[in-house]
Amino acid sequence: MLTVIVSGLAIGMVFAAVALVYNVMFSTSKVLSVTTGHVSMLGGVFGAYFITALHLHWAIGLIGAIVVGAFFGFVTELLAIRRVLNRSDEHLWLLSTLALATMVQQAVGLWWGTEPKPFPRLIPQDFGAGALDQKFWLPIVIAVAMAIGLELFYRRTMYGKLFLAMSEDAFAARARGVSTDRIRVMSYVLSGALGGLAGFAAGQLTFAYFALGLTLTLNGFIALAVGGLGSNIGALIGGAALGLLNAFASHWFGGEYQQTIAVGLLMIVLLLKPEGLLGSRNVRPV
Repeated sequence: MLTVIVSGLAIGMVFAAVALVYNVMFSTSKVLSVTTGHVSMLGGVFGAYFITALHLHWAIGLIGAIVVGAFFGFVTELLAIRRVLNRSDEHLWLLSTLALATMVQQAVGLWWGTEPKPFPRLIPQDFGAGALDQKFWLPIVIAVAMAIGLELFYRRTMYGKLFLAMSEDAFAARARGVSTDRIRVMSYVLSGALGGLAGFAAGQLTFAYFALGLTLTLNGFIALAVGGLGSNIGALIGGAALGLLNAFASHWFGGEYQQTIAVGLLMIVLLLKPEGLLGSRNVRPV
């Protein structure tokens, strides 16, 4: 049972990390990009490629995965977000990000292969370590570190405060001289780097798999909706709840019930508390 709980927390923290990436992107663009999970997929695939195929040290592979994620974040903003936001206020970014996510997934499948491949072990460790296995505690440590790092970034740095200003009112920030386009690009580069880091840390748990992106996108969104949009602590709580529910559902009823329970959790939270557990209710003066 301990292994079930730890594995549930670990996969939940993977979902939480994706939810944190959602938060960073949303803070400056008000966009929930379908490519969010694909950033982590690229981190896992390229991390495995750098270490196993190129025989690089895992630290260099980690840096490479972060760079790939940051570059994909920049490409997402450039190709799927910028032009759409400049030309329309409608939610056409849903189609543009879905198209980009589909193209990237198929390209990775053609290059990497369509079968899940094992991610290399980063630290020498016996496979019989059970709940102390690195594949469990790495995602947990990285997700918590990401949440703490983002809170410090928002509270202690000038660019973090600019992110918050754009999140509150992008038009007012632009009127005060903030280059909102440049800040939005920075947020997507940062979110891409964080997604690449999360995918690398979760590689041993999820394997390096080209079709992982849509699964992470969906479950990351559920974790975000449960915890509350914009709340980093809420993302951790939502991810942990979703991961534990999935783990217990798989343990008691079988893996085929995981997605049903995940969507059911989303529906219950949206019905009872639409803003999420720690989300703030938006009130518009009229």
